[in-house]
Amino acid sequence: MRGVNRVMLIGNLGKDPDIQFLEGNIAVAKFSLATTETYKDRNGKLISQTEWHTVVLWRGLAELAQKYLHKGSLVYIEGRLKTRSWEDKEGNKKFATEIVGDNLIMLDKRTDGHAAGPDIIEGGEIPPPDDRPEILPF
Repeated sequence: MRGVNRVMLIGNLGKDPDIQFLEGNIAVAKFSLATTETYKDRNGKLISQTEWHTVVLWRGLAELAQKYLHKGSLVYIEGRLKTRSWEDKEGNKKFATEIVGDNLIMLDKRTDGHAAGPDIIEGGEIPPPDDRPEILPF
């Protein structure tokens, strides 16, 4: 039986995406994403727990993230977990677990006078606001 490595997150960016271009002009963007869960304890007090994730986007998604996302943006990210390791200057082994995103939906309300709605990005280009289809709220 084959395994499944799938992650789905909805959260807010903790900072603007940081983009780098690797050899061959391949774009890679990295940013932190906060997800917060809220529940009531036994006494009825609301408790919030925030988890921070590192998201990595490649190529077209990286360039779109740099263009359209900013600190505080609300997004849906779908991807897979990837753990990498390296040795620091002192020879200590370090590990990082990241979400490598392959789907992105911007969930912020639109501020360009159009109806609010999600913008789905799956590695393609986002049309300019005048060319986008009107998305009506439910």
